Amino acid sequence: MSNEPARGAAPAQAPFGPEAHVMVGSADMFVNWARKSSLWYLLFATACCGIELMQTGASRYDLDRFGAVFRASPRQSDLLIVAGTITHKMAERVKRLYEQMPEPKFVISMGSCANTGGPFYKDSYCVVKGVDLIVPVDVYVPGCPPRPEALIDGILQLQKIIEKKKNFGAKKA
Repeated sequence: MSNEPARGAAPAQAPFGPEAHVMVGSADMFVNWARKSSLWYLLFATACCGIELMQTGASRYDLDRFGAVFRASPRQSDLLIVAGTITHKMAERVKRLYEQMPEPKFVISMGSCANTGGPFYKDSYCVVKGVDLIVPVDVYVPGCPPRPEALIDGILQLQKIIEKKKNFGAKKA
């Protein structure tokens, strides 16, 4: 037997009342959840932490499961993961990439070189002592190099921070 109405029968009526909006409400909730928790990060790395960043995005750890998807353009990204040593020459470019990102934008500093200059700061004049001197940082991920699990934990922490700032774009009445 098929589910089609018999010939001459009236077509089925769409439900009215609260039942009619159950699916629409669920879809709206899903879209809102996905937008609040998804992060599009800029695929950008300067040193050995970049290998860990790529490993975290690959199939074994799969950042897509956590709503983090890489983008190759700063104009499509809302998260900048600074992975690796930042020199004074590169600092200007990092700042430019950050300024090209649309609001709201977030930054994760990954690895001891990005956090504090790492082992290179003491003996080198060209290394920046931390990316927070260039752009504001939301989450620091420690390690040299940090494991993929640490980066995933940093992304989950950032998602919690974003969740606390609900309606950050809404105007106050």
